[in-house]
Amino acid sequence: MKKATHKQALKGLKVLDFTWVVAGPISTKYLGDYGATVIKIESREHPDFLRTSGPFKDHKADPNGTGYFAFFNANKFSMLLKLNHPQGLLIAKKLISWADIVVENYVPGTLEKLGLDYEHMKAINQDIIMISASGQGQIGPYARVPIGGNWLSALTGFFWFSGWPDSGVSQPYGAYSDLISPRFMIVAILAALRYRQKTGKGQYIDFSQFESGIQFLSPAMLDWTANSRDGERIGNAAASSAPHGVFPCLEGRWCALSVSTEDEWTAFCKVIGGARWTKEVKYASLWNRKQNEDELNKLVAQWTIRHTPEQVMLLMQKAGVPAGVVESTKDLCEDPQLKFRNHFWTLDHPVIGPYAHLGQASILKETPAKPRMPAPCLGEHTEYVCRKLLNISDKEFVEYLNGGAFGVL
Repeated sequence: MKKATHKQALKGLKVLDFTWVVAGPISTKYLGDYGATVIKIESREHPDFLRTSGPFKDHKADPNGTGYFAFFNANKFSMLLKLNHPQGLLIAKKLISWADIVVENYVPGTLEKLGLDYEHMKAINQDIIMISASGQGQIGPYARVPIGGNWLSALTGFFWFSGWPDSGVSQPYGAYSDLISPRFMIVAILAALRYRQKTGKGQYIDFSQFESGIQFLSPAMLDWTANSRDGERIGNAAASSAPHGVFPCLEGRWCALSVSTEDEWTAFCKVIGGARWTKEVKYASLWNRKQNEDELNKLVAQWTIRHTPEQVMLLMQKAGVPAGVVESTKDLCEDPQLKFRNHFWTLDHPVIGPYAHLGQASILKETPAKPRMPAPCLGEHTEYVCRKLLNISDKEFVEYLNGGAFGVL
């Protein structure tokens, strides 16, 4: 019997990638993982910020040896191109003619200054789809203010809610909006593709990371608009749960657990052995537990500290109480669930060597995502893109090379 083969969902789709740092590269990585041909435009003069950020292989700074860049840029070609060079601009226009989709996340106005805004692209390729992802969109009083993901996390309000009531604000780990935005960018891109299939017309997408992030604070915004009540920092607590938090376990590790209903409280008490304090009146209802929450948390910690986080999680989950291990990077790489689902792809990078690469959370049975190639070295595919994808002759390529269109190869 002939072995079944799976065609990737986006095979044949051509993507021109003018992105850098995190939000843009993750979105084009999604497209590449599902089969699209993605050409990432780079330059030695202004390398992607992630190429200059660690961790580096063997702790040696190398634009081709950073795990940060490698994690978000697999399944892409890298092409060097000087967009401010006349010949570089000519090649860029050839790429626009070739592409189905253009993705960019430069500061608004950057491509416009080069004559590569949507209207100019549309004149070259009338059904092109272009998405511009920026901090606060392409229009408005603050649209052209340069801003990064960490600052956007503050702007979207998450810093206000992160921390303890008696302390200042705390920064959540990482650039929150950079990691959320790609999920929404992909939906917009696929919607535009569907529109083009039905009408034959492309379109421009103005995407704001700011706006994509604030929706996760909708309950707090509703409370303000309906009750004029501003939110506040409450540490690890939750208004409708107690105990609720992250509790210490053996080996300096932690486990999160949450009790919201009376059934969960009864189950929780059974799991910890029906300790005498669980029968006290001050813990008899959620309202009572909330009034004595600090003392309650200390008592819970006295039980969790005698167990591994895995033991706490499994005992609580079996009883119907929400609980989960606080996993470290090492824990994630060894997590049996992630291993079973093959979430981390092992790719062999020419500089880094074999490394665990971020897979996709959605498994499409008929059109799965695939690890086709590791993140590219800087400009690794410049000649390939010109010769094989753009059909530029050897003579033309040499002329462009000698003329400085690619900068320094």
